[in-house]
Amino acid sequence: MRSLFRRRFRHASAFLGVATVAVALVTPGTAQAADYERISNGTFSAGTADPWWASAGVSHRVAGGELCAAVTGGTANPWDALIGENGVPFETGQQYTMSFDAYATAPQLIAANAGEGVSPYRTIARHEVQLTTTRQKFSFTFTSGLDFPDAGNGQIVFQLGGNAADNTVCVDNISLVGGVIPPGGPPAPTKKVQVDQVAYLPGLPKHATLVSAATDAQTWVLKNSAGTSVATGRTTPKGADTLSGDPVHLIDFSSYDTAGTGYTLSVGSETSFPFDISADPIKKLRYDSLAFFYHQRSGIEIGAQYAGAAYARPAGHLNVAPNQGDNNVPCRSDLSCGYTLDVRGGWYDAGDHGKYVVNGGISAWQLLNTYERAKLIGDAAALGDGKLSIPEKANGVPDILDEARWEVDFLLKMQAPDGMVHHKIHDVNWTGLPLLPSQDSQARRLSPTSTAATLNTAAVAAQAARIWKTIDPEFSGKALAAAKKAYAAAKANPAKLADPNDGTGGGSYSDTTLTDEFYWAAAEMFATTAEASYRADVTGSPLYKGQSVTDRGYDWGSTGTLGDITLALVPNGLPSADVAAIKTAFVAAADKHLTQLSSLGYPAPYREPDGTYVWGSNGLVANNASVLALAYDFTGAAKYREGVFETMHYLLGRNPVSYSYVSGYGGQPVRNVHHRTWANQLDPALPTAPPGVLSGGPNSGLQDPVADRRLQGCKPQKCFVDDIGAYSVNEVAVNWNAALAWIASWAAEKSSPVDSTPPTTPGTPVASQVTGTGLTLTWTASSDQESGVKNYDVLSFEGDSTRVVTTVTGTSATLTGLRPNTAYRLAVQARNGAGVKSGYSGAVTVTTKPDGQSYCKVTYQATGWSTGVSAYVTIANTSGADWTSWQLGFTWPGNQKLTQGWSATWSQTGAAVTATSLPWNSRVPSGGSVQAGFNASSTPPHQEPAAFTVNGQTCSKG
Repeated sequence: MRSLFRRRFRHASAFLGVATVAVALVTPGTAQAADYERISNGTFSAGTADPWWASAGVSHRVAGGELCAAVTGGTANPWDALIGENGVPFETGQQYTMSFDAYATAPQLIAANAGEGVSPYRTIARHEVQLTTTRQKFSFTFTSGLDFPDAGNGQIVFQLGGNAADNTVCVDNISLVGGVIPPGGPPAPTKKVQVDQVAYLPGLPKHATLVSAATDAQTWVLKNSAGTSVATGRTTPKGADTLSGDPVHLIDFSSYDTAGTGYTLSVGSETSFPFDISADPIKKLRYDSLAFFYHQRSGIEIGAQYAGAAYARPAGHLNVAPNQGDNNVPCRSDLSCGYTLDVRGGWYDAGDHGKYVVNGGISAWQLLNTYERAKLIGDAAALGDGKLSIPEKANGVPDILDEARWEVDFLLKMQAPDGMVHHKIHDVNWTGLPLLPSQDSQARRLSPTSTAATLNTAAVAAQAARIWKTIDPEFSGKALAAAKKAYAAAKANPAKLADPNDGTGGGSYSDTTLTDEFYWAAAEMFATTAEASYRADVTGSPLYKGQSVTDRGYDWGSTGTLGDITLALVPNGLPSADVAAIKTAFVAAADKHLTQLSSLGYPAPYREPDGTYVWGSNGLVANNASVLALAYDFTGAAKYREGVFETMHYLLGRNPVSYSYVSGYGGQPVRNVHHRTWANQLDPALPTAPPGVLSGGPNSGLQDPVADRRLQGCKPQKCFVDDIGAYSVNEVAVNWNAALAWIASWAAEKSSPVDSTPPTTPGTPVASQVTGTGLTLTWTASSDQESGVKNYDVLSFEGDSTRVVTTVTGTSATLTGLRPNTAYRLAVQARNGAGVKSGYSGAVTVTTKPDGQSYCKVTYQATGWSTGVSAYVTIANTSGADWTSWQLGFTWPGNQKLTQGWSATWSQTGAAVTATSLPWNSRVPSGGSVQAGFNASSTPPHQEPAAFTVNGQTCSKG
């Protein structure tokens, strides 16, 4: 993300050997056919040079509101040193006036050129001017003899070469005015009847938007693909819509539910794009949205057999010329870290060639969570092996996990020797468009390590360790070791922030608040290991119990919600009331989204505090849809499912700009996303984006020259243009597509008719074959007429929390690994094919047998006198497993009272005595022992305690 639009063409050859074109000089302000400005960022008022590029031997920067180019001397020809701008439109027969201010450190002759930026490099006009050390204004007028569309092969350059000595040339207020076609060309068609251009789901509400200033209801007509009217009704006027500025009516055609293709909605002479009533397109989108990540892979050839011939390309950044590669990347020159890292692999983050840990982290997490959620409460079979067209599609591992592992492996490679993780790796300078990764000649550098990147890696590596535990134990162990090392390093360096000014060659991805990353990482570590230290970090966080779940939503800079999703889905032993509070937070946020959706002309769950839309708004929309989806998972309430599909309608065309924001889907999908390979708008030999790629979407900030020029004054939902140069609205990124993939997978799973009826409650389980470490439970089967019974969870009630011991498909379960001589309270819960759970069965309490081996052995030795006793207690661990802590318990047989204790924390309540381990003696290995002692008031004959326990388990006496 945040890649910048840079030079496109092979500039060194531009205008080589062409004759100077004579032009007539005119004064500024001469009338033109139209006052359209054709130059982007000609005043450099924003402090950036973008989209102006520099050729080899020239470095350029903006200083003091002007563009200054340092030119290396010794070039033979004027065209050997250039600065310029591509994608400048020209129309045959139209007049243009070019003007600019310029001066140089030393007097120099330069030339301003208009023409073609690719072979045969035809010239439209060339004008030479003599620069002095004093700023001057220059202007000339010409008529174009060539025709280049907006964002085509037209180009403006300044020729700065041909001098023996180094020099610096500064330019400002560059303007090119003329032509009759508005900038950007004719605007894309905007419909007055806005629909989901892809599909509406049978059985769900079907809404559309009419743009009309009429205050009375209008008649709408639904037609099938043959043009036959199949339903009609009246619109509901809603008035002015705040986010779009449109006067809107609501169309509700939910009563029509016949599956089919090619439907259209009409009001008067206005007709919508065609659409289907079908679940098939959303099921296809599940896989197309995931296919995006294979296209984004670094360090591997993208094969035609997987991606199609149009998208095949060589591997990038493998130290194969002209690449300088990712095999042994050093740190940035100012860091002197003393090592290089092999960081091959991973996903290119966006339209550029950078790889960023914090954005890659959330993206990998969302793919892994898509699978983990489906495995726990959904349909994991739809995400199995062979579902994606990738090289690993027949290895026995679910393809979504294979794809995610490509990024997880990269995250692990970014870990420094001290456990911290480098924030990002990318080119020294921004690269141009178009540019295949294999043709990138820039040097690659590691940015500093950061706490945010380290916590991202800890979280995702812990999540991966959990998921791969039975799939690939070796990889699981490697991931968990890296996660623990990263988490410890982050706690030791809690405020190492990414530099917000580190934005040359790649986005900065800076973040000043890390409470959310700490919470997320702790949640993943705890869910994977169940260790007490991670649990304490989770429950001690101010974000615990859903405090980070807000109606603004989550993204790479706000990750606390990811931890809550894990804690709400993965069985973890937290108090059931706390898990319920997390789920309640999702439901509360979802209710706010539904309230907002009902008030909008173009419903989308999205809210910034100031009412604007920001960079990547579509990613936030998709993530907020996942909150609605989880609210449905947690409650089964149909309104949340309907809210998810309303959101999909917005992304797929029911919006005020009449675009489907997903490439390849709908009657007018985005085509010209900001991407260095999918650059058909700049080079017809290159493809447009493949199906299933999500555009970043509307952005009120207009943070690129194209958007700034073409969208001034836009309403928030209309701040969008489908142009490759408009990177602040039309870029793509792994995190946005991960959000789309998550919600598309959920929507595909929920596209079948919904069964909200729970199965019948299974019978109370009966225990048999009870041993010291195991038992067997059997119960009467549950039933479900609609979806069938999928499986049963065996539950253990432990204090105020509930733990899933195992999940089985039949009506019996054999439990192993239990503790001897321990009481367990067990029940069963059924789940149907739609993921709906039954009530709990009755509970049975079963106590395991002693099995011949005690948990502990206590040796008690005491010396008494007339008023007291002094005792030493040796506690041996005979359990077969190490203790990480221990607590001794016994009851006095008489009226003895503790007066002093050592080697433990001693306390007495009534006759009951406890001794709790200290930090230095808390760990007792299996077969080991520990000793503690006390003094107590006592009278002869000094009766000994009858029994001892450790950690609640009865001990033998030695």
